[in-house]
Amino acid sequence: MIRVLDKNVADKIAAGEVVERPLSIVKELVENAIDAGADSITVEIKNGGKSYIRVTDNGCGIAQGEALLAFKRHATSKIQSPSDLERIETLGFRGEALASIAAVSRCELITKPAGAKAGARVQIEASDVKSNEPVGCPDGTTIIVEDMFFNTPARHKFMKTDAAESTLIIDFISKMAIAYPNARMRMISNGNILFSTSGKGSALSAILTVYSSEIEKSLVPVAKEGEGLVLAGYTSQKGHSKPSKKMQVFFVNGRAVSSKAMERGVAEAYSDKLLSGRYPVCFLFLTMPPEMLDVNIHPNKKEVRFDDESKVSALIEDAVKEALLTKEAVPMIKRGNVFSFQKEVTESSAEPVSEESSSFMKAKREQVDINNILSTMREEVSLQLAEETAYFKEDEASYDAKKLDITRLVITGSIFSSYITAIDESSFYLIDQHAAHERVFYERLMNQYNSEEKQQQLLMAPFVVNVSTALKNTATDWICALQKAGFDIEEFGGSAFVVKAVPVFMTLGEADDFIEEFLDNAGGPADFRNAAAVEKIMSSACKAAVKAGSKLAAEEMRQLIFDLAKCDNPFNCPHGRPTLVRLTKDEIEKMFKRK
Repeated sequence: MIRVLDKNVADKIAAGEVVERPLSIVKELVENAIDAGADSITVEIKNGGKSYIRVTDNGCGIAQGEALLAFKRHATSKIQSPSDLERIETLGFRGEALASIAAVSRCELITKPAGAKAGARVQIEASDVKSNEPVGCPDGTTIIVEDMFFNTPARHKFMKTDAAESTLIIDFISKMAIAYPNARMRMISNGNILFSTSGKGSALSAILTVYSSEIEKSLVPVAKEGEGLVLAGYTSQKGHSKPSKKMQVFFVNGRAVSSKAMERGVAEAYSDKLLSGRYPVCFLFLTMPPEMLDVNIHPNKKEVRFDDESKVSALIEDAVKEALLTKEAVPMIKRGNVFSFQKEVTESSAEPVSEESSSFMKAKREQVDINNILSTMREEVSLQLAEETAYFKEDEASYDAKKLDITRLVITGSIFSSYITAIDESSFYLIDQHAAHERVFYERLMNQYNSEEKQQQLLMAPFVVNVSTALKNTATDWICALQKAGFDIEEFGGSAFVVKAVPVFMTLGEADDFIEEFLDNAGGPADFRNAAAVEKIMSSACKAAVKAGSKLAAEEMRQLIFDLAKCDNPFNCPHGRPTLVRLTKDEIEKMFKRK
């Protein structure tokens, strides 16, 4: 039989399209506050928003006689006719948010328009109205949502950890603070004020408040308009990139959106400027006539469809390319890095470093005459090659050809400052020093992470890292992970953290780069209780701490081979790429038509 669903069941089904998690509630309420003309908005959450959400604004408020009507499904003040859907100029318009929120939580509305003698207080639980009465209150609106999904336990169990849910909310409020710099926004989590913007109209000031003041050094202004489109914002210099697109933030008519067309424009502008797997930072604001796009695609209103996607992509590509040609886009050279040729290699080794090699490393650190360094390097390579050839011949009889012992390979040199060349009696080898060192670095890191005893080196001059507000919110989790890996890191005030000690096998430069990459990869919702998730983050972060394109001395090459041989999996980097490839003597002879 076909039946009309009970209202309680129908409300829960409809609510599921709008309310997916605490973020959904915060998003709808904050967008309503913006539409109400508020220039002061406070968002407070507890337990990631699962137990408590409060959004307070000083907007126009709701008349006492309409307060209950606001919770009716498809009740809205923002559109009236089908034609209005073609020119949507507000963030909300569907009239579903409050009804959906009230269907799956305990909800309270306190509101009063300016000039009214009294406001209204409405309490609703699972769509059931508990009270509707006049109340004295300030102008504006406060909505309190408690016990989300208390009546739909199947939905409740799929929510993430408190930290993960709160991170999503903080990230959203951060974006809204940037999109609406004229509005003062305050974010509170578990009683702590995470950030409060000034509301004085500066998008750059808002970016620096909710992310990090350090980012200002790398941002380049972007501005362009044409054919009804106006683009403004900031993008990063060519030398500043991230391992993911998480720091690419796009707005269309004040709405934070996900847009393949906008991503494509940025990607094309940087296509010949960044290495594969690296992405620029950008905050781009696109303004266009509302009839040129459709925001009514999904209830979350995060996706938009442009009438002409190619036009949008082309405008962004041209604007970013022009910005990267300006004076501001040229990285500044500062005292201290003019003569820094390369990072120091790790001094931790299984074999003692020779006196000559030690002198070479000291000379490199002190940045003495380059010609002397190159001469020393050539002499060491020749000496080492002669010693290794003699060693190989003496031990040739006992060499087991069926099992590759890479410590017995004879190193013959390197090419392109990236690949070590080596031979045995029947083959030629190329060892990718980047992949090899990445494997060594990763296994040392994970061994230390899983070990009870941490081998650290104290820093004479501790260094400070600054993080975004969202990342600070999960600091308890990622600080613990870094401490287990051998770092001594603690809160330093505000959004700053001080590093006092690093793992013994890392140089200072490697440690600095590793932490930066680690924090970039830990920026999204990450469950640090999951060992596989931690390994993935550690693996990705190792990319920043390996030798890539560095000229190695013979002793350094030999040490890298010995360290690689000690690894559990010496033949692949943590991401699956081979660390070495082999070409047999027969194959070489076939290439030269000798066979």
